[in-house]
Amino acid sequence: MVQYNDMVQALNELKQRGYGMDFSLLPDCLYCASKSLKLKPEDFTVVETHRFESLDSSPDNNTVIYVISSNDGKNKGVLVDAYGTYAAEMTHEMAKKLNAK
Repeated sequence: MVQYNDMVQALNELKQRGYGMDFSLLPDCLYCASKSLKLKPEDFTVVETHRFESLDSSPDNNTVIYVISSNDGKNKGVLVDAYGTYAAEMTHEMAKKLNAK
């Protein structure tokens, strides 16, 4: 797996690798607004994760990038999340899927 120096570099290179969709997290699925696409946990795979910690080690500034591919390979993108921000807002299935990597 590729190691990135910072989040901007990671997002730029992932886009070049074909992961151009931006996903947001809903309680029971991932959502891409530009395609009006919803992916349930059984519809996607987390291909890679990349974690970035702030220089001051503040947990409020830590970020993870989930690299996502739909199971049919037609939809690829990223979900950018602060560590633990949405933990209380998602279903058990979504939490399990995102924590598998």
